[in-house]
Amino acid sequence: MRSSPRSLQRGITFFGLLFNAAVFGVLGVVTAQVVPTYIEYHAITRAAEAARGGQTPLEARDLFDKAAAINDIKSITGKDIEVSKEGEKVVVSFAYQREIHLAGPAYLTLKYSGRTK
Repeated sequence: MRSSPRSLQRGITFFGLLFNAAVFGVLGVVTAQVVPTYIEYHAITRAAEAARGGQTPLEARDLFDKAAAINDIKSITGKDIEVSKEGEKVVVSFAYQREIHLAGPAYLTLKYSGRTK
């Protein structure tokens, strides 16, 4: 029995290729918008760690604002952080959210929060 050349062919159709390209394109665009917010979250975490050096809430907020200016943090300011003491340690906590416009009325909302140890 002889196989026809058509049955030996393997691969993806043109429409399958277009569909996969569209899916990967959309995922790439969303990823390109999410990654900077994640990088900013880590910068905020480092700024919160730097703010622990303050002895009063005012000093901690000032230290946070200085670190935020250096790292170009725009999502949160020193007014938005909570400074408390647990025993002798200063604890800085924060929470904020970022919205990324996808299309039309659709948004992707990312909620970030953190706390120094």
